[in-house]
Amino acid sequence: LAVVRGHVLAGNGLPAVRVPEPQTREDRELVRIRLDIGKKMTLVKTQIQMLVKRNAAVVPAESGNSWTPSWERWLVKLSKGEVPGLARGAQGALQSLIRQKAMLVQETKRLDKAMDKLAGTPRYAAAVDALTALKGVGVLTALVFLTEMGDLGRFKNRKQVGAFIGLVPSSNESGETENRKGHITHQGSWRLRKILCQATQVRVRWDRQEKQVCDRIIRKNPGHKKIAIVASMRRLAVVLWHRGLAAQLQQAYAVGA
Repeated sequence: LAVVRGHVLAGNGLPAVRVPEPQTREDRELVRIRLDIGKKMTLVKTQIQMLVKRNAAVVPAESGNSWTPSWERWLVKLSKGEVPGLARGAQGALQSLIRQKAMLVQETKRLDKAMDKLAGTPRYAAAVDALTALKGVGVLTALVFLTEMGDLGRFKNRKQVGAFIGLVPSSNESGETENRKGHITHQGSWRLRKILCQATQVRVRWDRQEKQVCDRIIRKNPGHKKIAIVASMRRLAVVLWHRGLAAQLQQAYAVGA
């Protein structure tokens, strides 16, 4: 809204809008529906856990933690009334949620096969191999990055990459105050930010170098640990951009030769 107001009132130029090519839009549809299935799975799991907690069902010690095979077997028994804990209405609700979860598991498997097939196409194979070589980056993360970013060659530097994803701080300027930085802009694809956050969490946990960098940022901002995660997300995005672009250029060179 502020951009349109500035254009109408002050004659400021409007930012250019790039429309992805048809193949990228088509691939993006498939990758996005896989992300949506993941969101639905998380929701159903949360509903199951809340139902169990709401009814104060006591989990046997031998069933272990949530979503272990033994815990899920206990859930099935709980839904059928084979173990105490739920009234008939709650049993029916739990049975429905268990069926929904089973359906989502099967659909996830189908879509994961589709993801593997897409990743193996000439359009993505080289870049996916380069990206998944990084710890914490799987096929889905690589495909989300490639389809949401589009043509990696259109970005000139890491600042443009961070700005496109919405991982740069907002700027508050006026004639009375100095330029002050605020929260990240959140512009661009929220799906890409989400998948980068998930990959970053894995990398911080399992990659020693990444953890050291993250810890160093946390020590500088002990009250704002999110700053370290955002910085790690932005750094990962830049690394993915470099690797993906190099793979695409190498592939184009090989085809041209």
